Amino acid sequence: MTAVTLMAFAGLCLLLSVTPGPDTFLVLRISLQNAVAGLAAALGSALASLVWAALVGVGLAAVLEDSAEVFRWLKIAGGLYLLYLGISSLIRARRTTTTSATTGHSPRRSYSRRTGFGAGALSTLLNPKVGLFYLAVVPQFIPHGGNTLDTAMVLGAIESAIGFLYLAAVSIAAAKAMAWLQRPRVSSWLERGSSGIIAALGLGVLASSTNS
Repeated sequence: MTAVTLMAFAGLCLLLSVTPGPDTFLVLRISLQNAVAGLAAALGSALASLVWAALVGVGLAAVLEDSAEVFRWLKIAGGLYLLYLGISSLIRARRTTTTSATTGHSPRRSYSRRTGFGAGALSTLLNPKVGLFYLAVVPQFIPHGGNTLDTAMVLGAIESAIGFLYLAAVSIAAAKAMAWLQRPRVSSWLERGSSGIIAALGLGVLASSTNS
């Protein structure tokens, strides 16, 4: 691969990262509760991308691409997971608002570095947008006759690094604005909004899976 090819691929990775999706809203929501857990979620999301890269490298991505049924079930699983995240977060936000109104303070949330990392990783593994990128785009940058696994992992490392830097920036920005964002009314509406978006994305993924 030439430097121009790598730059073109990096540009596509940046476009993928900055396009709002489940990972962005998940990291934002977790960062509002625990800044370190938000960074852990960003790291989990980035490392999970390498799993997709490995699938491309060993040829399993082609199997997924050829099997519409397998990919449809992947989309269903991803949609259900996003729907679960969104609804459970909305319920938790409502309980927090009720408790805050009763006691005068908001209860501490339960996200840790481990749970944040796991949520970020699972979100990426079940994210159809990431899956389609690796199934359709990454193979186009792998030269014929080259080492497929090595090249796929290099490309995956580039996408993973760019994705992590973007999500880490989202997490840090949320942490910097914490004093304002953690005002009970602002925090409640922001968490409800991000949770609602995640749930809506889940419904969209489920709807697309029924039409595929």
